[in-house]
Amino acid sequence: MKAVQEGAMLRYCFESFPSQGVIHGVYARRGGASRGPFASLNVGSTVGDDPAHVQANQQAIHRALGVSAESVVTARQVHGDRVALASPQDKGKVFPETDALITNVPGLTLMLRFADCVPVFFYVPQRHAVGLAHAGWQGTLKGVAAKAAQAMCAAYGCQADDLYAGLGPAIGPCCFQVGPEVLDAVRAASWGRDELISCSQADGKAHLDLWRANALQLREVGVQHIEVAGLCTCCHRHEFFSHRGEHGHTGRFAAVIGLS
Repeated sequence: MKAVQEGAMLRYCFESFPSQGVIHGVYARRGGASRGPFASLNVGSTVGDDPAHVQANQQAIHRALGVSAESVVTARQVHGDRVALASPQDKGKVFPETDALITNVPGLTLMLRFADCVPVFFYVPQRHAVGLAHAGWQGTLKGVAAKAAQAMCAAYGCQADDLYAGLGPAIGPCCFQVGPEVLDAVRAASWGRDELISCSQADGKAHLDLWRANALQLREVGVQHIEVAGLCTCCHRHEFFSHRGEHGHTGRFAAVIGLS
């Protein structure tokens, strides 16, 4: 990914996504109004931060992107696999219980919130459509990234190998330890591979590679163009919020994508 400085804020963008026609990126935690564990560009309104600070942070992002608050479409994320298609009438909408959004409407900006889960971005040049998915371990096991890719193909008449996907900053295999029940579910999945699991311990716990798990899942449904940021949010807590690294008391950073 490449970093774009926007005043005091920093936005990370994928090298494989175009710089014209598509607005996208992951915002680092710097340059916002929030304080304490939420410092400073927190966009999560359910984590205990001052609502006025959250609103100010969201407004700062809107200004930096050159979009209006009314153009933003978001969701109440629940670690599920529901994919919602955003239409012109959905401007300003918060989709209930949804973890992936897709659209082909210019002027709509999709936005989701993260603090260790994998932001999965999609762009289809031939159909000028975009998507964004939220894939933690639960969403990964439910196939949310693959389902978002398949939903784009169904909605916009494209093939999976037409899609460009980007996996943004998320907790890496260096830091993401899970229990045996999660590991068993991974091994049972069609995309499960031995290389997804490392640092196994006597108590059955081990480290899981969410980046590679989502990439394998996407390849399984035919997506070939995949860029992986390889940035661990837990290792880089100065740059990104990390739920695991900060023991659950932290903010959420914004991932955004839209068609200009």
